Amino acid sequence: MNYKYFPHTVAEQEEMLKVCGKRSLDELFDEIPEGIQFKREYDLPSEMSEVELRRFFAELGAKNKTLTCFAGAGCYDHYSPAVISHIISRSEFLTSYTPYQAEISQGTLQYIFEFQSMMTELTGMEVGNASMYDGATATAEAMMMAVSSAKKKNKVLVSSTLNPNVKAVVETYAKYQGIDLEYIAECDGVTDKTDFEAKLAAGDVAGVIVASPNYYGILEDYTGWANACHAQKALFVMNCQASALGVIKSPGEWDADIAAGDGQSLGIPMSFGGPYVGFLCTRKSLIRKMPGRVVGATKDINGKRSFVLTLQAREQHIRREKATSNICSNQSLMALYVTIYLSLMGAKGLKEVNELGYSGAHYLADKLCATGCFELAYPEKSFLNEFVVKTSLDIDKLQAECESQGILAGVKIADDKLMLCVTEMRSKAEIDRLVDIVKQFKA
Repeated sequence: MNYKYFPHTVAEQEEMLKVCGKRSLDELFDEIPEGIQFKREYDLPSEMSEVELRRFFAELGAKNKTLTCFAGAGCYDHYSPAVISHIISRSEFLTSYTPYQAEISQGTLQYIFEFQSMMTELTGMEVGNASMYDGATATAEAMMMAVSSAKKKNKVLVSSTLNPNVKAVVETYAKYQGIDLEYIAECDGVTDKTDFEAKLAAGDVAGVIVASPNYYGILEDYTGWANACHAQKALFVMNCQASALGVIKSPGEWDADIAAGDGQSLGIPMSFGGPYVGFLCTRKSLIRKMPGRVVGATKDINGKRSFVLTLQAREQHIRREKATSNICSNQSLMALYVTIYLSLMGAKGLKEVNELGYSGAHYLADKLCATGCFELAYPEKSFLNEFVVKTSLDIDKLQAECESQGILAGVKIADDKLMLCVTEMRSKAEIDRLVDIVKQFKA
């Protein structure tokens, strides 16, 4: 039997079987034990018309519970302009994901170049790569860059206020790379500077990783941290929330050496994960330590602007022992998504997104504290659009009640602590409704 999507002809199959010393496909697989062979009829539904198929999936989709989201913790509910889904499907961009042949991959190379350019502008760094698997692995790669650059130093200090999911991935990479991780203590929701200075002074530190904003949504003050790291010949690495970089001090302004993080907050729907898309930007002096690819702009023989793969530090391209990383999935489609989002929003739009989130989050925080059931866990600390409250209420029961009324009420991070997030997607009416549910629950 000929199958539409099987590329080999019957003659080609017979030729390959002859080389294998087999007479048929059944004989090729005859070493599979009888006991594990599937011999029943496949439980496949009968064919459907387009109308029936649409109805089937509509009914399936209706089983999902759509909640009004007040949760963040690394995944954020931002608006995605409708035009993005149209542009990412255009043939000049939606080409083969690996642009080895520049002459037939100009669309892909162009948007990767634009992605790099936009992310370096957002982070305030000098160079960026062609996107990473996700924010957690990008941060782990930054850790490995620090150790590689330090050569004989094998210790990396990590802030305890980093997202726990990112810390878990960094720990896994460190374990199998033989890297010694030490955590800097936290104090009142921020990284303890005294502990940082003591651990750094102990020596043998290749790099220091901090977060901006941190896991609790707090905007930490890193004044002098980069100088302290550089005095010990250690790299200063910042894990960043991409959207927030539109309004907060950038890693470049903090004099960081590497900026890494996840690009999901730049318009990628939460349902797309994971992974979403990571970014990694750094100083030009560290470009040859950077994993992944770097796309550059040049001119062709006719003088027209064109794009090429300038640096390729993956093990596919150079000797394995010389490769900076064996990362192979660069989430190129999501890099395109982010590029279009940033092109549409611009600096003004990104600022407005953050202003709306800021005002909504502070309004919600004030309203919750006014109920008498909550207080800010870190009242003296600045936050953008995500914050932690302490409460004597049963958080599990409160969240269950909110869910029953269509609201995802934050992330429980301790028995008495709830972390909430507000983006531009949340209206005043939705915030007031959450507060009303709290008041009713309290009563």
